[in-house]
Amino acid sequence: MPKLEVNGAVIAYDDEGPRDGDGGAPLVFIHGWTADRHRWDDQFAHFAVGRRVIRLDLRGHGESTGAGARTVGELAADVVALLDHLEVDRFVPVGHSMGGMIAQTLVLDHPERVERMVLVDSISRMTYSWARGLLLAVSTLLPFKLFVAVNIQRAFAPGYPKEKIREYVDASAATPREVVMTCYGAMRAFDVLDRVGGISAPTLIVHGYHDIQLPLSQMLRMANAYPDAVVRIVDSGHELPVEKPAELTALLGQFVTVPAA
Repeated sequence: MPKLEVNGAVIAYDDEGPRDGDGGAPLVFIHGWTADRHRWDDQFAHFAVGRRVIRLDLRGHGESTGAGARTVGELAADVVALLDHLEVDRFVPVGHSMGGMIAQTLVLDHPERVERMVLVDSISRMTYSWARGLLLAVSTLLPFKLFVAVNIQRAFAPGYPKEKIREYVDASAATPREVVMTCYGAMRAFDVLDRVGGISAPTLIVHGYHDIQLPLSQMLRMANAYPDAVVRIVDSGHELPVEKPAELTALLGQFVTVPAA
């Protein structure tokens, strides 16, 4: 597993699959808040057979080091630095949750480099009702491990195995507190909804019907602002890459294999 020093952090990443041929632009998988690159194990293994695929642990997550990012733009800058190092020009970002926010930042800042984009359980603007905003504010006052557990447990749809949820809670709680809380603030401040109407890259939006972390209503508001988006709803919670991996992989395959315009 290679690593690269980027902007004061050491980024762990994987880079697999054929470098030539007609497989299409490399897929760049970007995980969400408190997760790591292994959220994409299913999709990464599937596409690496015939296409170049890249995934990374965001700064402070997984096997990467570094302080937390105070803006989503800082995380996007790390991704760009890694892709520059790997000499990847055109690519397809596939982002889950906070990773989808990073993907949108990438296409807005570097439209010439993004061939198409996939957003999984993500939104363009964080908005809350008064009650939900109060609940989130109060949750930040909880002991750190309880704060993480509350947020991660509610990310899965009813019926997902409890023992698997406990594994994800433990892994998320291993992320340094400073990283978790600064990235949490970066997500809450994220807002590009008024800009996404200018995105020309074809976009696939996949969202879990039972997602209460980033509700379906917020995603639909985002999708309505996109000029060229395909929307697919899956019977899942917020953690679609691991809750319904086969369905997500199939949807990705249908979308990314369409010839670029």
